[in-house]
Parts: sequence; structure tokens; C-alpha cells
Amino acid sequence: MNILAFESSCDETAVAVVRDGRTVLSDAILSQADMHALYGGVVPEIASRKHVEAVAGLTDKALADAGLTKKDIDAVAVTYAPGLIGAVLVGVSFAKSVAYALGVPLIPVHHIRGHIAANYLAFPELTPPFLALAISGGNTLIVDVRDYTDMEILGATRDDAAGECFDKAARVLGLPYPGGKPMDELARQSAGGEYDLPRAHVEGAELDMSFSGLKTAVVNLAHNAQQKGEPLDAAALARDFTKAVSDELVPRAMRAIEMTGRTKLVAAGGVAANSIIRADLEAACAAAGVKLYLPPLRWCGDNGAMIGAQGYYEYLAGRRAGLDLNAYATMDLGSTK
Repeated sequence: MNILAFESSCDETAVAVVRDGRTVLSDAILSQADMHALYGGVVPEIASRKHVEAVAGLTDKALADAGLTKKDIDAVAVTYAPGLIGAVLVGVSFAKSVAYALGVPLIPVHHIRGHIAANYLAFPELTPPFLALAISGGNTLIVDVRDYTDMEILGATRDDAAGECFDKAARVLGLPYPGGKPMDELARQSAGGEYDLPRAHVEGAELDMSFSGLKTAVVNLAHNAQQKGEPLDAAALARDFTKAVSDELVPRAMRAIEMTGRTKLVAAGGVAANSIIRADLEAACAAAGVKLYLPPLRWCGDNGAMIGAQGYYEYLAGRRAGLDLNAYATMDLGSTK
């Protein structure tokens, strides 16, 4: 089954063709990161307009790269939530028109489910059940994946997402947007241990997380040093910040493994590309005897292939959408509206 998939939830326009949920025939992506870097973050209106400009051409490219014609497409999948509402609407509107024109089913896909499904592309042997640590710019979740479309959130951030905090910390350290990769490169230049940064604990919810206090602490450290004319060890601060994020993520993921009895842990999302967090996950899983699946860096960020992968399993589960499909800025992972 050949699925033409669309992803436009933030600042990447992505179109892919995926066969049977596991084989990527093409994956065309146009990033807007350089443009938004001028503003230090994503400007929603600009992102939406650039998606409009790019999506038709990328669709032609994805089909050409796959060596297929429009007649070879069996279904269309699209991210319909969550994300920047204007950006998501572009993908949804275009996908609806393509599905209607081709006379094929339209499959709605939750963005975070797509990130988790990216692991199916990298690891053909991976099957549920497993535990997923979904860490990105907009979401930080611990998810029990019981089956391909049966998922339950066990823990989540109460405020900021881990990826958002990386971007904010990078900004105060004078690093470019997006901040994840520059922060990772800077952190690897120091052993850290110089800055005492907070680790949050949510009373009564041991798997939930909070990153707003950590973000504020880094911002205050940088601003105070600047105002007082005191030196700031940027590399050490980047390292200590990353370690603080990891110390919130990894122990909770391992605790969730203990609580559920799962034997497999999957990482997903842009923050899963961080080398320090990956190393901490590897060490923790090795010590616990848990099989860890870390997606290659190309499958950590937003892409259309992950939507095509999850779209296949949503299709098998009977998920279909009509031309009245809407876009949503927020949506629970388990919702089927």
C-alpha cells in the first residue's frame, strides 16, 4: 500500500511516500529554519505562507523520487494535530484536495504518533507493546504504546516542553535558532559541574515533569552575569543544562518501564537527537536490561515519512477522515476526533 503523506505542523514542509508503513520510497523536506533564525524562533504567519508556497512542488518531487505517478497512490495521510494552527491547516487543506482528486482515503495522523512511528522506519523488527519517550519542541511525553494505535500517556510536562527550553537556553547563550544542535555541540566542549540547576518534582505525579524553573534559572544566570560583567562559562552551562534535562527525562522513563513491565524503550522527537541524552538512555537501559531503540538523527526531526508510517497503521485500524477534517493546535494523543 502506497501512502502519500504530508507534514506541516511547524517550520518544515514535508511530503513522503511510504509503502506498507515500513518502507520509505521518498521523503522530500523543505526547512524554513534559516528564515526563522532571523527572528530567534518560528513566526507562525511566515511559516504558514511558506508551506503554501512549497507543498505542491514538494508533492511532485516526492512522487518523482519514489518513481510513482498519482495513480499509484492508495491513500493520503496528513498531520492534523497538534501544531501551529495556520501551518497545520495548510497541510490538511492540501491533503484533502489531493485525496478528493485521486479518489483515495484520507487518513488523519496525530503528530506525536508520527514521531513514535519513525522508529518503525529505522527498525523494521520493532513491534508494540513498548514504552515511548516522546521529546520535541512542543511536547514531552512518556507514552505506553500498547498497540500501533492504542496509546496512553503516563507522564508529561506540566509546562514547557524540553525542546522549547533548549531553544530558550540557546538564545540567552547567544547561539542560533534552532538551539538543539548548537547546544549539543557546545555542551560537548565541557565536563560541566559548575552550575547547580534545579530538577523539578511534581507532587503526586512521579512521572510528570516541569521545565519552566530550569529555563528561568538558565536565563537568570546568563542575564545576571551580563549585568554584573562577570564571566560565564557557556560550555559548562550548556552541559549542566542538558544534564538537568536528562535527569528529568531518563529516570522517569526508566520508572515507567518498571511500572508497566515493558522490555523495550523507544525515543522519539527532535530532542532525541541530543548526544548526551542518548548516552544517558543507553547507559540506563543497559543497566536495566531494557532494549533501547534510538532513531537515526534523520528520523528525529519532523518529516513526512513518519506520518506515512503511522498513517498505514491508522488505516488498518479503520481511521478515515472526510472533507470536513479540521486542524487542531492541541489534541490529546488518544483522541480520535
